Amino acid sequence: MKRVEKKNLSRITDWCQAVMESRAPRGGLYIDATMGNGNDTLFLCQMAGNEGQVLAFDIQKEALETTRELLEKHGVHSRARLILDGHQHMERYAGPESADVICFNFGYLPGGDHRIATSPATSVEAVEQGLRILKKGGMMSLCIYSGGDTGFEEKEALLAFLGTLPPRRYTVIVNTYYNRGNHPPVPVFIFKE
Repeated sequence: MKRVEKKNLSRITDWCQAVMESRAPRGGLYIDATMGNGNDTLFLCQMAGNEGQVLAFDIQKEALETTRELLEKHGVHSRARLILDGHQHMERYAGPESADVICFNFGYLPGGDHRIATSPATSVEAVEQGLRILKKGGMMSLCIYSGGDTGFEEKEALLAFLGTLPPRRYTVIVNTYYNRGNHPPVPVFIFKE
């Protein structure tokens, strides 16, 4: 099995994957909280190896079908459990301090219906649950896209919540594409101490 090559580390998803890969142990439990087209799920399955497991969530059946096809194409489908449920229900599927890495891409399914998107209330709830699920020493990656109907509100709600996390328990790093206009995405990394 060949790993997906990083084409552009200045692209938010590639940058977040590089940071996850630098910190995550192989063979762990990884969660893709917003599977979308399955690219992060594939990345996590490859990182998991034969001993690891990936839980991937989405509310759209189309996302699950696209992801399943992608994983089968790369021969890693047995490493993932694809779950048709909202990310705010992660605790139904993973226990406290069980995950090594959790990743989010907030917004809508690329190429999908833009009216179906993550929302501020469920996204903050999902991050809260994810922090309880995350192991000590684990990390969470957030790709926050603004724009659309709820994107700015969601971005502000997430950043406000992250600002309240106790610094002795979490390190929160918010990155900025400083010289890009038009509301560039915000990559965020959370490390649980």
